[in-house]
Amino acid sequence: MPHAYAPDGTALHYELRGSGEPLVLLSGQSNSRHWWDPVVEDFAAAFTVVTLDWRGTGDSDRPDSDSYSTRGFADDVAAVLDDAGIGRAHVYGTSMGGRVAQWFAAEFPERVGRLVLGCTSPGAPHGVERGPEVRRALAQGDPEAVRRALLELMYTPAWIAAQEEGGRREFGTLGDPSMPAHARRRHLRASARHDAWDALVRIKAPTLVVHGSDDTFNPTANAPLLAERLPDARMRLVPGARHAYFEEFAEVATPLVLGFLRDGEA
Repeated sequence: MPHAYAPDGTALHYELRGSGEPLVLLSGQSNSRHWWDPVVEDFAAAFTVVTLDWRGTGDSDRPDSDSYSTRGFADDVAAVLDDAGIGRAHVYGTSMGGRVAQWFAAEFPERVGRLVLGCTSPGAPHGVERGPEVRRALAQGDPEAVRRALLELMYTPAWIAAQEEGGRREFGTLGDPSMPAHARRRHLRASARHDAWDALVRIKAPTLVVHGSDDTFNPTANAPLLAERLPDARMRLVPGARHAYFEEFAEVATPLVLGFLRDGEA
């Protein structure tokens, strides 16, 4: 299993699959590379896909230190690309991964071809925060109730029911179950402290902003904020989709993103 090493020595696990131009897929908060499992092969059919485990997740190191931040995660992405011998890549980040992608595109403009920002935001100071009802649902004392609330923020009830009727119990977007508590806390803090508003205007890469129209976990209103702030961006909403639009609505979202990455159409 290949590992890159961040400037502070943290080992970062990553995987390569497919062939063609490089494409980095960046997952959400407290999640490993498995966030992308339902769709990664579709992207690998067209690109050399790089997926990685954030520090604190998967097969990467899990330091209990102040090294967790969205800007720092962007440096981790650069270390992975260096180790893989990739100078320039397209970047597709969702949720916290979209926040990291903002920093990566701003700090390493020469390394980004096209950029896709999915179900993400510019950060609390200028973004739209989730409502109090969502916060209450995620702050319940019953772990199973929290899991259910998170599941319903990710997917529509009908889709959840169909999956569960088919025997599915595990969902790769609900967090890496192997994460230690300190890493979960630090991921949460890193995402909550994100603020790339001033950096967004420095992003030169052509950008596609994608969001589910019914996302309340990371409110849909963040999509036009990003699209209007970025110098070269277009926005597309996926009708009826919640936070995990890229999985439940893959038949819509994946061709949309592939079209943009291949030839700039969306």
